[in-house]
This record gives sequence, structure tokens and C-alpha cells, in this order.
Amino acid sequence: MQRNTKYKYLMSLGHFCSDINQGALSAVLPFLIAAYGYSYATAASLVMISNLVGSAVQPLIGYVSDKRNTAWAIPIGMLMAGGGIALTGFTSSFFGLCCAVVLSGTGVSLFHPQAVKFVNYASGQHDKARSIGIFSFGGSLGFSLGPLIVSTAILTFGMRGTGVFLVMEIIACALFFSQYGSLTELGASRGRASSGAAARGADDWGAFARLCLVIFGRSIMMCGMNTFLALYWIHELGQTESAGSAALSVYYAMGAACTLIGGRLADRFGCRRMIRLSLSVYIPAILLLASTRSVYLAGALMLPIVASLYFSYSPMVVLGQQYLPNHVGFASGVTLGLAISIGGLTVPLLGMLADSFGLRASFFAMAAVAIIPLIGSFFLRPARGAESE
Repeated sequence: MQRNTKYKYLMSLGHFCSDINQGALSAVLPFLIAAYGYSYATAASLVMISNLVGSAVQPLIGYVSDKRNTAWAIPIGMLMAGGGIALTGFTSSFFGLCCAVVLSGTGVSLFHPQAVKFVNYASGQHDKARSIGIFSFGGSLGFSLGPLIVSTAILTFGMRGTGVFLVMEIIACALFFSQYGSLTELGASRGRASSGAAARGADDWGAFARLCLVIFGRSIMMCGMNTFLALYWIHELGQTESAGSAALSVYYAMGAACTLIGGRLADRFGCRRMIRLSLSVYIPAILLLASTRSVYLAGALMLPIVASLYFSYSPMVVLGQQYLPNHVGFASGVTLGLAISIGGLTVPLLGMLADSFGLRASFFAMAAVAIIPLIGSFFLRPARGAESE
């Protein structure tokens, strides 16, 4: 068990290296708007394209990982994710930018399902949410540093400063390839053990579908905040581009802390309770954010907003794995890929709303959407064989 524990932290490091690119993508948008005159909707469509790729690839990779060991997807995915973001600074054409975010989105999609499956393999029966919290912490930390790094790189070296992301991923890939043999053996040994474990129980596809509906709504809230927070800071609160990127970094850093706390609380109080409690905080907080013109109050409101979004992250992933114990890779691919990527598909619609009525209108729209996952969370039932919550 002690030997397996290191894989939780190794996957968390990989999650950091993967999601630092997703955090950077949102922070690149203000620079693209300033440099090339893109509208909010056009710039936001890059996020949609990246998430559309993720929605298609992650469940497929998860399904394949349930059938065979795909440890190779982890380092290759990180390299593609960083390479795509690096390319965004080397092209001024919208087609070129689309190709870059497709490459990056594909890489991120390759990484997640297999990595979460390894975290599941390395976890005990009663610390799965905490383990997912450790894994999520790495991703959230990557999100938080991505905007800061890309902003610094572009302000220092111009748009081609994005090349630093490829350099970072090459270094990370070298580390993961050094552990490739042990990772392959972990997947093979647990695969053999689980293939003969009849005690896992049957998959509950109905409960999993209801969970996905909740994640769909949360995804819109999450992607909307990721995409428009920096722009809101700049265009509605009158701050500089650097201040907008800094606000996004603080937002992601707070999210990193909340994923750790949320995982621990979910193990103690139950996944469903944590999901319901966290989602209930979002609506009043986002309405206040959309109504204020004070940068200080807006900064204070980030805490309840972040808590509402990130406390529910680990419980949702764990609950999905519990609902589909025979398809852990597929469940991970859907909860981290298809379901979450739905939010990216709606971002251009929020962008169109912002173009027509202002950024505040998009925040009011996110508050309205939040009603759906909040209501849906009360219809989630316990996983078969799990303790009642």
C-alpha cells in the first residue's frame, strides 16, 4: 500500500502538467482579443473547440483503458497538451489557433481517464475522495499557475512566449517515462485482480445518468467562470490585463485548496451531501458578483464561488466510479471529459450574450443554469453497496 501511495502524488503532478495548459488557454483569450480584435464569442469558441475534442476523446480513451492498459497515454497526452498551447503564440490565423487548441485538447483528453484510473487503483476503500482530492489539487494548481505563467511569458517575450509550455512538458514527460514500467505493472496487476472480483457489484447506469445531468449544469458554471472571469475583471471592473490574469490565478489557487478540503469532507460526510451543500452556495454568490462594481467585494465573493464549484469535484468523480464499478475508466472519462466538456460547448452562447448585453448578463445566465444541478443533486441515490448518506 505504501508503494502504491506514491502513484497518487505522481498522478497529481501529471494533472498539474496537463491542466496548466487549460488554465493558460483561458488567460490567452484577452491577449488574442487585444492583438487580433476577436469578439468575445469568437475567442470563447476556442474554448468550445478544445472542450468539444475532450467530450469525444475522453470517454473513448476511458473505455479503451477498461479493456487494456494504456499507461502510454499519460506522458503522450501531456506532451500534446503543452505543444498545442505553445502553438497558440505562433499563429495569427483563426484556423491555426483552432488546430492548436485541438492538439492541446486531445492531449488533455488522453491524460485524464487513465490517470484517474491509476488513482483509483492506488486508493483504499475509505479514502477514495481524499485521493481524488490530491489528484484534483494538482490540476487546480496547474489551472492557477497557467494564467500567471502565460501572462508573464507573453508580456516578456511577446505572443511566442507560449513556447515555454512545450519546454515544461518535455521535462515532465522525461520523468513519467522513467516510471513507465512500474505504472504499466500497477495497471496490469490491478486489472488481473479486478477481473476476478465478483464483489464489485452491478453497474447502476440510471444513477450514473442522473449524476451526469448534475455535472452538465456544474460544467456550464465552471467553464463560464474560467472563460469570463479575467475578462470581467478587465472590462467591467476596470482592471488591467495583468490584474485579470492575476485574479484568474487566485481563483484557481483557491480552487486547488478547496479540492483537497472537499475530498476529505466527502470521505467523512458523504459524497451526495457535499455535492448538495456546495451547489447551494453558488447562486447567491454569482448574483452578487454580477451586481457589484467593487473590485474588493468581487474578490471576496470568489471564495464562496470557488468553494461551491470545487468542493463538489472529487465527490462527483468518486460517485461516478461507484455507480460504474465495472467501468471505472469509462466513468472517469465521462465525468472528467464528456460531462465537463458540455460547459465548453455552451461558452460561445454565453459569449454571444456578453457581446449583445454585456458580461454581466452572462453571469446572470450562469446563475439561472445553476438551478438545474442544484435540484438534480437531491435526486442522486447512494451507490450500491455504499453506506447511506
